[in-house]
Amino acid sequence: MKKQFSKKQPTCKVTFQLPQEAAPNAQTVMVVGDFNEWQPQQGTTLKLDRSGFFKAELDLATGREYQFRYLIDNTYWENDWSADKYVPTPFQGIENSVVSLLEGKNTAKTSQKANPKKTSVQADDLKKIEGIGPKIAQYLQEAGISTYEALAKASISQLKEVLSTAGPRYKMHDPNTWVKQAQLAQEGKWEELKSWQKTLKGGKK
Repeated sequence: MKKQFSKKQPTCKVTFQLPQEAAPNAQTVMVVGDFNEWQPQQGTTLKLDRSGFFKAELDLATGREYQFRYLIDNTYWENDWSADKYVPTPFQGIENSVVSLLEGKNTAKTSQKANPKKTSVQADDLKKIEGIGPKIAQYLQEAGISTYEALAKASISQLKEVLSTAGPRYKMHDPNTWVKQAQLAQEGKWEELKSWQKTLKGGKK
């Protein structure tokens, strides 16, 4: 999921995307949520592109969070693999994906008051690693992997164990590129990292 905040309007262009492997035989994939009153007939259809992702863009008002899910073939639902967070629904065991646009509210004032000082020990944003969403980042942190340096030093077997412990929903994720991505992030090679990430699909080669 990608966000592009408008500099002139209180809106954000959100790119919703679901990897094809999440719906390999799907005929239609729609994003349905708070922004269309959870009405499938008002849902936005995602189109499959060459990168192997179903994608669609929506302009949403900032300053709030939106719950949503993907409706596949008007039959079953799937969550966004890189949502900002997940929240429980009234139905047992079912969660909704959340896209947060709170950072787009009064951003100018916030930046003026921001404290430039950083704490001596601070966790890195592991979500910048392609294939790692908020939930996986949380599980990695709980396993003691909270920085790019720690992730770069982790073994693939260790990462797979974290995913396996998190449950069957996360075992399908492939961590094989995470270590190299973390190494580039740790070294500050962001342009090289972003260029490589464009060739990846959900963190996979």
